[in-house]
This record gives sequence, C-alpha cells and structure tokens, in this order.
Amino acid sequence: MSAIEPITLSEDQLQLHPLGRSLFRKAGIVGVVALAFTFVVSLFTADLRERFFFSYLLNFTYFLSLSLGALFFVALQHLTRSGWSVVVRRLAEFIAANVVLLAGLFVVVLLGLTHLYHWLDAEHVAQDSLLQHKQPYLNLPFFLIRCVFYFAVWSWLSRYYLTKSVELDESGDVNLTLRMERISAPGMILYALTVTFAAFDLLMSLDAHWFSTIFGVYYFTGGFVGFVSLLALLAILLQKSGRLRHAITAEHYHDLGKLMFAFIFFWGYIAFSQFMLIWYANIPEETGWFFQRQSGGWGWIGLILIFGHFILPFLGLLSRYVKRRKKPLAFWAVWILLMHWIDLYWLILPEYGQEWFFFHSVLDIGCFIGIGGLFLACACYLARDRALIPLKDPRLQESLTFENA
Repeated sequence: MSAIEPITLSEDQLQLHPLGRSLFRKAGIVGVVALAFTFVVSLFTADLRERFFFSYLLNFTYFLSLSLGALFFVALQHLTRSGWSVVVRRLAEFIAANVVLLAGLFVVVLLGLTHLYHWLDAEHVAQDSLLQHKQPYLNLPFFLIRCVFYFAVWSWLSRYYLTKSVELDESGDVNLTLRMERISAPGMILYALTVTFAAFDLLMSLDAHWFSTIFGVYYFTGGFVGFVSLLALLAILLQKSGRLRHAITAEHYHDLGKLMFAFIFFWGYIAFSQFMLIWYANIPEETGWFFQRQSGGWGWIGLILIFGHFILPFLGLLSRYVKRRKKPLAFWAVWILLMHWIDLYWLILPEYGQEWFFFHSVLDIGCFIGIGGLFLACACYLARDRALIPLKDPRLQESLTFENA
C-alpha cells in the first residue's frame, strides 16, 4: 500500500447494525439471566452469599479495568495527536463509555461492602490498632465520596470523548478535535489520580494491613494490556463479520501487537519491582500479603502468572509475523485477557480464604458471563447507529494510509 495513495471507504461496511441490535438483545438477556442465576445460587448458604461478593468484585474490577484501559488509550491518542490509531479509536471510545454502565453495576459492590472489607467492621477495628490509625481514610462516608468522584470523572471524560467524536462525524469541525486534544492533558492527570486511588480502595484495602505505592500502576498496566488485546480481538471479529475490511490493515494490527508486547513487558517489570522491593525490605506488614499468595494452592497460580502472563506472551509476541497476522494475534489476545482475569483472581480471592468447592466456580463464571454480557450489550447500544470509525477526523486519511517503518 502506498503511503500517499488516497483510500476511500465507499465499499466498507462502517456500521454495526443489524448485527448490533441482535447482539444487544442476546447479550443483554444472557447477562441479566446469568447474574440472576448466580445470585439465586448464592442464597443457598451464608458462605456462598459472602463468596458471591468476592466473585462479583473480581469480575467487576476486570471489566472496569478494560474500560479504564480504553479511556487511557483514547486520551493518549488525542494527547499525542496520533494518526495511526484513528481507525480503531472509535471502538475504544465505545468501550471507554461503558464505564457509565459499570457505575450502575457498582451498586452491587456497595451492597457487599461489609462482606468484603474488614475495616468496616467496628468490632474488628476496635481490636486492631493499625486499622484505628487508618480510620480517617478508611471509613464508609469518605470511601463513598471517593467512589462517586472516581466514577464521575471517568464517566464525564469517556462521554465527552465519544460525544465530541460523534459530533465531528456530523459537522467535520476541526475545532472539536482541538478541544479533545486540550482536555487530554488535565484529563490524564485526573485519570492517573483516580485510577491509582480506586485500585487502593477497591482492591488493596481488602487487606487493610498491606500497602504498596506501586499497586495502582500494577492494576492500570494489567487493564491496559487487557484492553489493547480486546481492541485487537474486536477489530478481527468485526472484519470477520464483513466490517472495516479496508479501513483496518496489517499495519494497524502490527501497532496493536507492539502495544500488547510492550505492556506485557511493563506488567512483568511492575510485578517484579513490587515483589522484589517488598521481599528485600522484609517488613512483616508487607511480606504477609505475598506469603498468603505463596501458600497452599495460591502459589501455583502465582507460577501460572509468571509463565502465562509474562514469559509465554513475551516470547509469543516477539515476532513481527505474529503481530501482523490475525489468527496468531487473536490467540495471544484471548490468552492475555484470560491471564488478566487470573491475575485479578490471585489478587482478590485469597482474602476470602483457601476453601474451594464447585459452587465457587459457578459464582465466578456466572458473574463473568453476567457482567460480560451487559458489558457487550452496552457497547452494542452505544454503537447502534454510529459509524465504527471517525469519518471526518482530520487525521483519518493518515490512518488509512499508515505504514510501519
């Protein structure tokens, strides 16, 4: 493909319908039924009721991380005035805007707060001097205020980008692009602060004795590499359905593959840095968290993450050939999404305990299908009558003719 040859999209199918309407109905029904079934199963025993909230938090933070990864991707492309990514940016805008749905689904997490967080148990706090020391931060009113702030920032940013991008399709006003670029710098600062503290509040405070200043970066990195994998997979599936066949090329897959490779390495670096520094300092308040995840069956999951989340995808994505071919890239995209889920499982579930039986897996899978179904339905709803690429973006032609060096 020539870098200067103009590309037209007259023969490309640029909208999701009628597939979108069908997916919206089916995914929505599956999501509601799966969550309802999972909730009914959780009513069998008090143990299952508590375990339900851990399963829900696991899958809620999993899909939240994908939307937050998408929001970062969109803001980054505007901040850097990137041209190559224009043809895949609209897909990211849809996924980022799903954070509004997740704000609603967060209500279930609020219902289970006392099951999840020991620092909300007054009797437990009364017997723990460290939790008493952290009470000015770890208390219910302040926690709720922070969560409202997080979701308000994420929802506003994601809706702003999607709304202005769609308006640009209508008017072609370049000033809309400039406005999105200008908001991206302060937006990035707000994003960094909110994602970091949300990771502390939702995940790190499950064990309020433990702390790691790098934990927010760890959560962000896993979510971003998961999102890029999801973006590559969505592009492949859309092309398989006959959409965007000319708009997205091997050059775009190559860059998505490079992002997957880079952030797999970055995730491994952050994970090792967190572990190494805590191991070297050997402070009981810090090492206890890792000791719990190296005991019993959790140690095997840690080994799975070392090889499955870092070594194997690192080696698998080294080749230029893999990054430019749909089938191998799709394989690694699915693999990374699975490993990201296992990573969050390893972060969250040890706080419940090591006991496991069949219905625990039913809860985990049911919550995954339920939230995942609603997540897909919401994305299809957002894409219902909108173009799958920004049709009048000033850098669209640059993206269509993009070539890797």
